[in-house]
Amino acid sequence: MQQAEVIIVGGGPAGSSCAARLKHHNIDCLILDRADFPREKLCAGWITPEVLDDLGVHSSEYPHGIIPLRKLHINIRGLRFGVPTLQYSIRRYEFDNWLLRRSGVEVVTHNVAQVERKYDQFIIDDTYSCRYVIGAGGTGCPVYKSFFRNAGIRRNEHLIVTQEKEFQYRYTDPRCYLWFMENKLPGYAWYVPKENGYLNIGVGGKERELRKQNDSIKGHWTLLMEKLKARNLITASHIKPEGHSYYLRSGNGSIRSGNAFLIGDAAGLATVDMGEGIGPAVRSGINAADAIAYNREYTLEGIPRRSIRWKWLRFRNLFRA
Repeated sequence: MQQAEVIIVGGGPAGSSCAARLKHHNIDCLILDRADFPREKLCAGWITPEVLDDLGVHSSEYPHGIIPLRKLHINIRGLRFGVPTLQYSIRRYEFDNWLLRRSGVEVVTHNVAQVERKYDQFIIDDTYSCRYVIGAGGTGCPVYKSFFRNAGIRRNEHLIVTQEKEFQYRYTDPRCYLWFMENKLPGYAWYVPKENGYLNIGVGGKERELRKQNDSIKGHWTLLMEKLKARNLITASHIKPEGHSYYLRSGNGSIRSGNAFLIGDAAGLATVDMGEGIGPAVRSGINAADAIAYNREYTLEGIPRRSIRWKWLRFRNLFRA
């Protein structure tokens, strides 16, 4: 049986950031992930300067495609305006693999099926054992399923479902567009250009609100495609989307159970205004590693609930219907 002080289930931004921090503290750890990296990952794919600060890297040092987004072009129920900002679009295919390799931690391709607590150890699939286990496996994380189902972390009303696609496309408009709450969508749609001729388009909304309206996220994908074509943002036809789900942050429930931790999307930490998950994932991974290293409480301190400070708009939650 392979042993490590800490085993991290999931090698995305949360898991790799946690692993890098643990290695910084000279704590033995191992990452298990069911996928081989690099791998495709559904995500609009933008990061903030705070993410780069947490990672200790300047945008000019990032070795893959990155585009600064200095303004978000927003439409809220017909009201159009621009919001000055500084964010960066990246491809998760490149970004996640870079973070994982950068951590310098051993990664094993293994699809975790069972996590058990036995005395002061965790046993994973009768193959791996550890003193601490960290769930970083996203919405379907097996650590969540084993120890946190009844912890009150995730609320059904905060479940977001999406339809999206990232593909090679010779776009002519390099701006980032966001459409909020159009056609009664309890969420928003996006058009995010990427470096090296890639484009990410998609739509996401609250699953419970959609059901109440006898609506579906797939219908809003069709409406988005019609909009993009009408505005000459795309001309491609027959773009087949893919779907995934995640949870917005609720602020309630425990994210630690003894020596079991949850980080990133496994803990449901996406921001309530933009559904941003990368920043909270990175910061929560660092916080969990520090809690282990310093034998202190694991908290969400320093992880903002919102991506943008809508001071003059006074929106509390742009995913609200």
